[in-house]
Amino acid sequence: MTIIEGLLAAEAESLLGHRSETISQELLYLPGPDYIDRVVADKSCNPRVLRNFQTLFSSGRLANTGYLSLLPVDQGVEHSGGASFAPNPLFFDPKNIVELAIEGGCNAVASTLGVLASVSRKYAHKIPFIMKINHNEMLSYPNIYDQTLFASVDQALDLGAVAVGATIYFGAPECRRQIQEVSAAFEYAHEQGLVTILWAYLRNPAFKGEGIDYHTAADLTGQANHLAATVNADIVKQKQAEGNFGYNAINFGKTHPKVYSQLTSDHPIDLVRYQVANCYMGRVGMINSGGASSGEDDLAQAVRTAVINKRAGGMGLISGRKAFQKPMKEGIALLNAIQDVYLDRTVTIA
Repeated sequence: MTIIEGLLAAEAESLLGHRSETISQELLYLPGPDYIDRVVADKSCNPRVLRNFQTLFSSGRLANTGYLSLLPVDQGVEHSGGASFAPNPLFFDPKNIVELAIEGGCNAVASTLGVLASVSRKYAHKIPFIMKINHNEMLSYPNIYDQTLFASVDQALDLGAVAVGATIYFGAPECRRQIQEVSAAFEYAHEQGLVTILWAYLRNPAFKGEGIDYHTAADLTGQANHLAATVNADIVKQKQAEGNFGYNAINFGKTHPKVYSQLTSDHPIDLVRYQVANCYMGRVGMINSGGASSGEDDLAQAVRTAVINKRAGGMGLISGRKAFQKPMKEGIALLNAIQDVYLDRTVTIA
């Protein structure tokens, strides 16, 4: 706790001492060692999904806690190989991506078909694989922002994955097609026994206005989470909420005054709790993304994100660039620092 407090610095008291008066923790299905039996077992999924879900929860330093620490490295496609790996060329080699996840104590590694297939025989039995089946690509000119199927559920099965991941850009012109594609893929994945994880991102130029970016607003990302749960994602990956009032600022869609007066506040933990509430009150686990690497304060920022997620009722962190754009030892230390937040029993639900 002393280390966590030191990293949180001036925010330590606010983040560690906050008591939420918005959505009661009693209404949430919180992570815990019995999450599979208590929550997941209620779902209409076959026993193979339960087994693979348990495999995720039984791996890495957070094994049997109900929390997840995942390493995602699909940025070579989503952002380009140069933009992603030039800071540390070691990670052009998929072997080092998987080694970082193992040495960093992660529950699983999430990446592309190409990355995981290139090393699957060496590592599939050593750490759970999550295979992303769709991606954006950054070589079309001018750039377009769409998610295209790069791989299939059957290919994920062949390389030994326990889960598939996909992205939907909610709010984008192409999102209706993406919803159809991902919903069908997730249905088939569940039939084959795989866990499903949705990257539920917002994407629309209209979600920015007057110098404010509402792509991470609690009300809009909360609705993205609700849509993710609707396509039967088992876990939702969402950017951590920053700010609110997206519906009002953009002046579209439907919301309710109580969202802002009773169900949220301006405290970051309450904003993230609203994200969790939209995941069927935690029946669908929510993991927050770690965000881009910003340099020397990455460790403090990662711990801050983890504290907010855990105290809000989230299920963990999926942090990539902050870890793999550093020397291996520093990346491992950052992943371990995130995990230490979830292992620390004094960091409780707000």
